[in-house]
Amino acid sequence: MVSVLQNVAIDCADAYELARFWSGVTGRPLHPDDRPGDPEIQVMLAEGPMLHFNQVPEPKTSKNRLHLCLRPDTSRDEEAARLQDLGASFVADHRNPDGTGWVILADPEGNEFCVLRSEAERRR
Repeated sequence: MVSVLQNVAIDCADAYELARFWSGVTGRPLHPDDRPGDPEIQVMLAEGPMLHFNQVPEPKTSKNRLHLCLRPDTSRDEEAARLQDLGASFVADHRNPDGTGWVILADPEGNEFCVLRSEAERRR
């Protein structure tokens, strides 16, 4: 017997608005039944588990123990800039002079995530 990963759940203050941000990040739609004000919203990813946003009353208080890592189809730096334009904030720079490394950003509610190098950048 095994378990199948159904979704990645993210606690948040405003499920709809945070799901809209992540919909913009991934380019994937919200679940068609989800509406503003719903306490649970899902982003329908093309493959793998869904992103599931749970509205909770308590605020985020410390560093994430689990986070998402994104591999863009453009360059890491172009994607980091695009995501900041969507509302992400810069947290830390782990880029190296040789082009390796990653950037840590936070979504509008402070959940950290990494932007990795694209596959093309990794082949260089």
